[in-house]
Amino acid sequence: MAAKTESDSPVIVLKTYDFVLWLCQRVRDFDRAFKFTLGDRIVQSGIDFLTGVVTASYSNAGKAAILKTASTELTRLRYLIRLAKDLKLLALQSYGHASRSLEEIGRMLGGWMKAGARQEV
Repeated sequence: MAAKTESDSPVIVLKTYDFVLWLCQRVRDFDRAFKFTLGDRIVQSGIDFLTGVVTASYSNAGKAAILKTASTELTRLRYLIRLAKDLKLLALQSYGHASRSLEEIGRMLGGWMKAGARQEV
């Protein structure tokens, strides 16, 4: 079996990658007081979510558990980004973009989880 290429990756993986890349660029501009605390947690959470969806895309067994963990990480990321917005570390326009992106990614994740649950029945 040949290794997957980027073009073989599920759309959720590609969209998550693009979002995490965008997010890293926003965190780079955080105020110094929060860059290494909240900023690092946001980036780590984004990377953890990305790693989860990539792992799930390659897994056959245990995919449901991996996706559940990824879903929890996505919720964590949403709250951290909201906190950054409320602390005025993210511009309202950036927060809007993040919210729309996470909403789209969340819908994809939910669909993937439902499709997996139907296959297990």
